[in-house]
This record gives sequence, structure tokens and C-alpha cells, in this order.
Amino acid sequence: MPADFDFIIIGAGSAGCVLANRLSQSGRHSVLLVEAGGSDRKLRIRVPIGYGFTFADPAVNWMYSARPDPGLNGRTAYWPRGRVIGGSSAINAMVYCRGLPQDFDDWAASGASGWDWASVKPVYERNETKARRQDGRTHTRGDGPLWVTDETDQAHPVTADFMKAAREADWPLTDDLNGEVSEGLGFYHNTTRKGWRCSSADAFLHPALKRGNLHLMTHATVESLTFEGRRVTGIIHRRGECRETLTARREVIVCAGAVNSPQLLQLSGLGPAELLQHAGIDVLAHMPEVGGGLQDHLAATYHYDSTVPTLNNQLSPLHGRFAAALRYLFTRRGILSLGINQCGGFIRSTPDAPCPDMQIYCNPATYSTGDGSAPRLDPEPGFILSFQPCRPTSRGRVDIASRDAGAAPEIKPNSLATNADCDAVLRGGRLLRQLIETPTMASLIKRARQPDPASMEDAQILEDFRQKASTVYHPTSTCRMGADAKDSVLDSRLRVHGIGGLRVIDASAFPNITSGNTNAPTIMLAQKGSDMILEDTDRSGR
Repeated sequence: MPADFDFIIIGAGSAGCVLANRLSQSGRHSVLLVEAGGSDRKLRIRVPIGYGFTFADPAVNWMYSARPDPGLNGRTAYWPRGRVIGGSSAINAMVYCRGLPQDFDDWAASGASGWDWASVKPVYERNETKARRQDGRTHTRGDGPLWVTDETDQAHPVTADFMKAAREADWPLTDDLNGEVSEGLGFYHNTTRKGWRCSSADAFLHPALKRGNLHLMTHATVESLTFEGRRVTGIIHRRGECRETLTARREVIVCAGAVNSPQLLQLSGLGPAELLQHAGIDVLAHMPEVGGGLQDHLAATYHYDSTVPTLNNQLSPLHGRFAAALRYLFTRRGILSLGINQCGGFIRSTPDAPCPDMQIYCNPATYSTGDGSAPRLDPEPGFILSFQPCRPTSRGRVDIASRDAGAAPEIKPNSLATNADCDAVLRGGRLLRQLIETPTMASLIKRARQPDPASMEDAQILEDFRQKASTVYHPTSTCRMGADAKDSVLDSRLRVHGIGGLRVIDASAFPNITSGNTNAPTIMLAQKGSDMILEDTDRSGR
């Protein structure tokens, strides 16, 4: 393998796979993709329901933990992050949500010009092939690399009760949470293709690896960037005991994710000066916003025993798992081809809310997870109701703990640090109460397994949320785009302020968190970022 390339991409995750495909497509540019993890060709990754096992598998997962969070009564949260080809798109729950139009108009208003909804919607459409099973056949629309599958026909029967209850609560319904009418309760679409997971690696990277100008390096830890003055020239990486310097003639693109991207910038001398000096790192540029701006979604989940059978009845007994495995083996359909998150959507917590501000999950199963342990289905029939405020305003940080690239960074979520976020929790609890108190849910609920939000006062709702809420693994904004270096890390073309030859393209670049699951907008951002890199390269003539 050569020692110099036109482009070096750090991280073969949701964004990096897109960039590797696009930048190597013309054949004119040599591209190196560097990944800390290894192969994604594992059955527990490829079979959709297998993410229950990768949730706590150190072979494919960084398995981070956040610092004790004062807003959550000092609790410590588990933060799984993909450490494998495909990144978190290889181990996530596969829900595909573009986000709401207002999210992207807010991006543009915050200084990320060109990222409004009208500008990003065509990029989404270019990425997607939408698939739906009907009349025994799979029908598709669009020709994008990423399959987004509507699996409503396989949803558990109890989801029909959730939809009926929503109508009784006067909530809107929608046929497509990524369609023209995204508001309402509906069925989540998944990144699956013909019964298999369709990660960013499946969609974008693997088809491109046959190209001679694209090189993939796995099990390689990038320790720092290299510089000439204030321009990035390459990387220093380690594989086992071997350390090597590689050169990028045009650009280095950091796609390591919302946790690892700010870590790498700080290790390279770009970050808060005091932090870097304390770690013994020479300060190349004092950039206090590197690692700042962290946002994440928090959800409170409520478990209920059910009066009717749920997925627990099918997957808890050994014979049920065996039957599901046989069906999947011969048809690529059934429970193993789906995710647990089947039904949910975006709802306004109050009639006068300008847009939907709560995301709802109605799952036809109950299960338990410990910090860093695989989920375990409960033996008795049950279901889950959950809400998460869509657009939190609190900001946390991700910072290096030492100058050692192998040391886990410190994740400080700073949850519920604003009055607006606390008020949103109250509205969410009241909103969920509307659903719980419908006649259909009353007939479905055998017993609440915890204090029920239907019987809580406001103070109890907030305290209960502090005690039980957890991340839903959507960290963003730690290297966010903005107008200038005073309040951001990147310009609107994803270039690091004041540093040549360096971009950051992943969820850390979000100016603020989107309203739903963040994998879809990360892939969109990478596609649009690829356009920008190629445009700038052609314009420079270099």
C-alpha cells in the first residue's frame, strides 16, 4: 500500500463509508479509509435482530460510559458506539428517520448556510431506495444505495392497538414518517434489504471496495494529525506495535463520530488550550468549542404487563426462538428480520406547539438491559411506551482524559441543564398520559410495572424522569457547524475554522440535534459533504 493519498478518511462508519464511495467513484483520486475496528461480516450484524448481541460486544463496540450526570441524579449512562466497518450503522436498531423540516431550517439559521430543508431533502432522496412488501412481492421506489424498508406487513398485531389508542387520544396518524406528512403515529421504517441489515457499509462501502484507487485499513488507531503550519498534511496511526505516518495530498476528513472526532482533534492540538496543556499536548489552535455543544436524546421508558400476547410470548420460549430462526432461514422474514422499534412517531405535546416536539415509541415487547449487558426479553407478555423530547437545549462536552489515543474520552452529557428541557419533560409525561388513558390502552394494560405517568403530578414526572431516563444513543454536535470559531468548529462546508486541509463530516458536525434518530441525517450529511469536497477539488484544479 502507498504512503500517500489524495484523501484520507478516518472512520469507516455511517459517514466515512459514504465518503469513501463518492471520493473514489471517478477513479481520479486515491483514497484511504482508516478504521479502528474490524470486519462487519458477522451474522449478529447482518441479521437485523442481532443488534441485541452487539449492544455489549467489545469486538464491535467501543462500550463507552458517560460521567455521572447531575441532571439524572448522578447516574452513569452506558454509551455504545460502533467500532467496526459500518460504525454505529452496523450495530444500531436500524430506525430510519430523516428528521423534521424545521430541524434543518434551524441549522441554516444558526450559520450553516445551505443546510436548510429545501437543500437537504433532494440529498435524502438521492440516498434512498424505499421498499415495501405487498401482494407477496417487494416493490421499490427510488434508486439510491441505501434501502429503507417499510415492514408494516410484519408488525406485531398489538401495534394495531397502539394505533387505535392514538386515534382515541386525537393524535394524528401517518403512513410515512419520512414522507410529506411526517407528523403523527406510524410504523418505523428500517435500514434493511431483503431481510438483511443494510448498513452504510453495505450500501456504500462494499460495492466500492473493488476499485483499485480505494484502500481500506482496519484495526488501525489514528493517534494524531500531522501539520505544516496550520494545514493538515496527514495522520500518524498505530496498528499493533507498528506506528506509521501517512500523507494526504488534498484533505484529511475526520468521520470518527460525535465522541471520537473531537477526541482526535484535541489529541492533535486543536481544542481548549487549558485542557490540552493539562494533558501535555502542544496547542496548535485554541478552539474551545471542540468537544463542546454535545446534545443527545433522552427517553423515559415505561413497562406494562399485557392482557394479550406480545413478542415476549414468541421469543422468550426456546421453541419460539427456534421457529423464528427457521422462518428467517428459509424466507428472510419474520421477527428476526425486524427491529424491536416497530411503532411510534412525532407528536405535538400541546396544540399550540409550532411543530411536533415529542418522539414516541410503542414497542410490542418488554426487556431489560444492564449497563453494558445484552438486552433480555421478559418471559411474560408485555409492551413498552416511551417518550423523548425531540429538541433538547442542554449542551454537554466530550474531552480527552489524557494524551493517550487509546484512553476513553470523558463524556459529560449535562442533561436537563435548562428550564426549557425540564418543561419539555413535563409536557412529554402529560402527552403519554393521553395515550395511557384511552379505552384501548385500558383494556391492554394488565399492570404497570413501575409508577405510572398516568397517576403522577408534575413534580413526580420530572423526578421519575431524572431517575429512569436514559440516552437513546444519538450524540451529536461536538464539532458543530456555525458562522465562526467563537461558537462553532466548522464552517458551512464542514471545514475546520482556520485550519487547511481538514474537515469533520459526521454527527458531530450537526449544529443542533435533529428531532429523531440520527443515522439518516448523518448519512445525508456525508453525501452532501462529498459534493462539497468534489466541488472544491475541481475548483482548485489541484
